[in-house]
Amino acid sequence: MSNGTNLIYGLHSRPPLRRTLVLALQHALTMFGATVSVPLLLGPHMGMGQGQIAALISSVMVCSGLATIIQATFGSRLPIIQGVSFSFLAAFFAIITYGTKQGLSGSEMMQLIAGSIIVGAVFEMVIGFSGLIGLLRRVLSPVVIGPVIMLIGLALFQHGAPKAGTHWPTSGLTILLIIVFALVLARRTRFFRIFPILSAIVVACGLCAMLSVAGVYKSGHPAFVSLDAVQTSPWLRIDPAEVLLPWGTPKFKLGFIVAALAGFLASMIESFGDYHACSYMAGGGDPSPRQISRGIGCEGVGCLLTGLLGGFSSTSYSENIGLVGLTRVGSRYVVQVAGLLLVLLGVFAKFGAFAAAIPGPVVGGLYCALFGLIAAVGIQQLAKADLSSDRNLFIAGFSLFMGLSVPAYFEGYVTTYSPGAADLLANLPETARNIVESIGKTGMAVAAICGIILDNLVPGTPRERGLIGVAPEQSEAPIIRQNRAAAKES
Repeated sequence: MSNGTNLIYGLHSRPPLRRTLVLALQHALTMFGATVSVPLLLGPHMGMGQGQIAALISSVMVCSGLATIIQATFGSRLPIIQGVSFSFLAAFFAIITYGTKQGLSGSEMMQLIAGSIIVGAVFEMVIGFSGLIGLLRRVLSPVVIGPVIMLIGLALFQHGAPKAGTHWPTSGLTILLIIVFALVLARRTRFFRIFPILSAIVVACGLCAMLSVAGVYKSGHPAFVSLDAVQTSPWLRIDPAEVLLPWGTPKFKLGFIVAALAGFLASMIESFGDYHACSYMAGGGDPSPRQISRGIGCEGVGCLLTGLLGGFSSTSYSENIGLVGLTRVGSRYVVQVAGLLLVLLGVFAKFGAFAAAIPGPVVGGLYCALFGLIAAVGIQQLAKADLSSDRNLFIAGFSLFMGLSVPAYFEGYVTTYSPGAADLLANLPETARNIVESIGKTGMAVAAICGIILDNLVPGTPRERGLIGVAPEQSEAPIIRQNRAAAKES
């Protein structure tokens, strides 16, 4: 894992074009599965047919690409891929449940979702561009940030082994290939230092394709590779009527807007941690308050575009931050090109359909290899604080545990073991109930709230909390100083 001292390409590096294209494709393939899984999950619940779901996937890819370009160019200017956020699923499912009861069509449900996203995006832009989010750095010490980053990786456990377990031989092979390519052969060959993930995906998918052609894997098998969608999908999706407001005019309902705002708050907290993890991995040191503010503000701009272009709200993608650490390629230029590729995947429907043919077990193996890396970065952040302090150990441990336990409480246990609490929750006004449930089901938000309250109320010195350390010039690795010098020259 990279800590900024052994990067192959730093934050301001511009690799050769051919190599950049392959590195960018690696980023696109890494986030593709998780991004597509959201429309594949929500589309059927909204009663959408295959044609509508395909259009939804196309919209999501275009929106993710545009948001990535905006973020990497004008926002935090870090190598962060933007993709569909899981923080909003509770709010979106609330809209879908309401729409189902009211007999609304999938397009009408998407109009309500778009309205909630647009209002939330404006809220996020105000928080970001006003500088309020940057000021949070004064109250967010490593004692708070560390557990939040750890939960970014740990909270994704349900997308790891369960997805890999659909066919362990394939997912196990993918994990083994990643380990061999990234940690063994990378020490000997430059090619595998740069392309370990893409190489693993190509080998695993190639084997699955050969076994599918040979008849070993038949249609319906988890590892079966089907190119039927490639043959039936159109080449281009460029009709303005299909791109701008494809589901119709957005609709606004207060209860759903508030529920979406809770998702935006959780997303901003998650992104705050992502910026620290990504900047550290890319050799940029800790992000500045201004950099954080621009990043959050531009995330709001990206979400506003998703509301207008028919996608789902986007946020920084932890999977790709793990990829930065594993490949030791922290180039912002690579991610900008990756954003362009994502737009092309959405516009050229056949390319998106081809990428969607990656078997689920391969994606599951990829998740198992990358998500734990994010949690490890959280440990690195926490280590900036004084870990010999009982105060810090309690706050960090309590925040981490509650970030795991409270969402489990809200996911069914509240009705099983706390009928009184369930009744109290049911009797709350719809808006208040949506807020409580959205925050309670998001581990990062729970950990952040617990950490912020305790870390700022329980006495502790700035040095103990990790807010004051050695001078930046002494603590920064040479590659970080080089990146800062390059940034000043540019």
